[in-house]
Amino acid sequence: MKATTLVSTDQLAQHLQDPQWVVFDCRFALTRPESGRQAYAKAHVPGARYAHLNEDLSGPITSTSGRHPLPDPVSLARKLGSWGVDQRKQVVVYDDSSGAMAVRLWWLLRWLGHDTVALLDGGLPAWIKQGRELSADLPVIRPTEFRGAPDDSLWVDGKATLEAMHRKNLIIDARAEERFSGFVEPLDKVAGHIPGSINAPYEDNLDLRGQFLPAEALRDHYHALLHGARPDEAIHLCGSGVTACHNLLALEIAGMPGGKLYAGSWSEWITDPSRPIVAKGTS
Repeated sequence: MKATTLVSTDQLAQHLQDPQWVVFDCRFALTRPESGRQAYAKAHVPGARYAHLNEDLSGPITSTSGRHPLPDPVSLARKLGSWGVDQRKQVVVYDDSSGAMAVRLWWLLRWLGHDTVALLDGGLPAWIKQGRELSADLPVIRPTEFRGAPDDSLWVDGKATLEAMHRKNLIIDARAEERFSGFVEPLDKVAGHIPGSINAPYEDNLDLRGQFLPAEALRDHYHALLHGARPDEAIHLCGSGVTACHNLLALEIAGMPGGKLYAGSWSEWITDPSRPIVAKGTS
């Protein structure tokens, strides 16, 4: 089996003892950075490693970066090897927020050329609801060597996004509507959105259980958003390049791959005051 988008709780349960499967707990709260690690220490899927968004899955913040810059690929590859990931491994990632955080590691692995990575659909809440096994034990890890090279065609920077804005190319923002509109901004110093961008909150990819909609429903949803544009022409952003990966995963499920991640996203865009924004009450 090679899973590249989603795995079910049943599938993961069947492979808990499989040495070719590596599981990552990616729980994280933007306003409480240690909460995920603390929750992991209390209970997690047996054998899961913990990956911290700030410390493991992001690079250092600078005056011109967003809140979660891409990590150094060499350092990330070394870390993945220390976690027991190599090219033969099936990786599964999960969180407790319908994939909003775990999709970061899904995308990073694909960036490094490791496509055999999937999100646990429904995450830890679905796992717990079904009475699945939990553990507080740290995993026994056999380090290996991860070999991967970054595919930088998968993402764009602020300059490319600005050029796309001027060309009126499709730019899709995964933030909640109230943040996109500028009425609420709990994380960044400036509220609003990139001129000409459209809002597609990542929550729209989910059903009421917090699981991804069927491929056909996602296809209909994104066909309407793309409005005739090709999927690979679209640039995807959010606050810091994390939840935008949720939309990219949804497009993969829908059979519409190729979208580019604006890795710095809104929190990087606003570091340059010359970049235009649409603020609350303007159009």
